[in-house]
Amino acid sequence: MKVKDCMCKDVIFVKPDCDTEECARLMCENHIGCIPVCDNTNNVVGIITDRDILLRTVGCGKEIKHTPVSEIMTCHVDCCSPEAEIKDVEKVMSQNQIRRIPVMENNKIVGMLTLGDLTKNKNVDTNGVCATLENICGCDKKNAE
Repeated sequence: MKVKDCMCKDVIFVKPDCDTEECARLMCENHIGCIPVCDNTNNVVGIITDRDILLRTVGCGKEIKHTPVSEIMTCHVDCCSPEAEIKDVEKVMSQNQIRRIPVMENNKIVGMLTLGDLTKNKNVDTNGVCATLENICGCDKKNAE
């Protein structure tokens, strides 16, 4: 199965100069926990999560209204192609402990693939998704026994 068969195509993104408050508002309104940060050509230059906002703004005493997302975003972003195989992207997500991955085509964002997208799709291997989630969470079956 390809990423394009499972990804969300309606991607909300912000520019690096967007203030953190606006970004948080977009997350709240759209019930999402992550927003890609894109330049003027819609190329991903960063990613910001609800956790980033909490820890890197609120937790550090920064003013949410006056802090651009560029100051708190994660700059190194793993991306994938819509033509990539789901199992290959699951490996990237597992290895890098990421729950969401932007989908890029011709250096432009065209979608997002999340663990939620994988779990909702009946054609995705459930065992692969469970293994990916275990790796992301750092779950260790040996320590659980």
